[in-house]
Amino acid sequence: MRVAVHRPFTIGEVELKSRLLLGTAQYPSPDVMVRAIEASRCEVITVSLRRQNAAGGGGEGFWDIIRGLGLHVLPNTAGCRTVQEAITVANMGRELFDTSWVKLELIGDDYTLQPDPIALIEATKVLAEDGFEVLPYMTEDLVVARRLVDAGCRVLMPWGAPIGSGQGILNPYALRTLRSRLPDMTLLVDAGLGRPSQAAEAMEMGFDGILLNSAVALAQDPVLMAKAFSRAIEAGRQGFEAGLIPSREMGVPSTPTLGTPFWQQQAAGKEEGS
Repeated sequence: MRVAVHRPFTIGEVELKSRLLLGTAQYPSPDVMVRAIEASRCEVITVSLRRQNAAGGGGEGFWDIIRGLGLHVLPNTAGCRTVQEAITVANMGRELFDTSWVKLELIGDDYTLQPDPIALIEATKVLAEDGFEVLPYMTEDLVVARRLVDAGCRVLMPWGAPIGSGQGILNPYALRTLRSRLPDMTLLVDAGLGRPSQAAEAMEMGFDGILLNSAVALAQDPVLMAKAFSRAIEAGRQGFEAGLIPSREMGVPSTPTLGTPFWQQQAAGKEEGS
């Protein structure tokens, strides 16, 4: 199976130019958050209805800032532990932002923040039947991915590593397997990336996009980091589309040896002319 290289990036029926989705939590101030979002050139931002977001920004004032950005909003169910809780928060997000999109998070382990696959599939079935475009935060498990597709997902968001860990891609084999076995699915790497180079690596695998929060919001300079990730994601995607050369265990000369070296040819010519 081969992944389509030059296909457009879409969520639902919306075609997007930027392949970066950016979170709105943990920034030092609302102003820094806004400037980072603008520097990233992203078109989709994700917001949690259950948690405080940018420092100093809460209540209706914060939501006014989010609406004022004029971007696509992806509400998420961060902090939810049960199916019913996630469904309730998803409906709140649809009402508040007039969108059917939802980033579905259902945490099953407080230490790793690993998602609960059983609850995730159950909640996805309910929300998809209710008209939601469900973007599930999941591990890199292929069987779970297939069950989520069967439940109605058109976008999947496997983690690279536990949320906020910055460890990068811990299981590249599993992510490559997902990409290979689900060639027609829109796949985003969500969580665990800490460096722009790690985002580029995921894009070089053929993933369609990246969702970030901590790596940008907690950087010493979130605005500059947002720009760095944006460029890395674009470069990684271009590398994938251009066609990466296969890795080899032995060196291969970039300049092939063909015939006689040019200086010997010149020397031979001089001898003939003398």
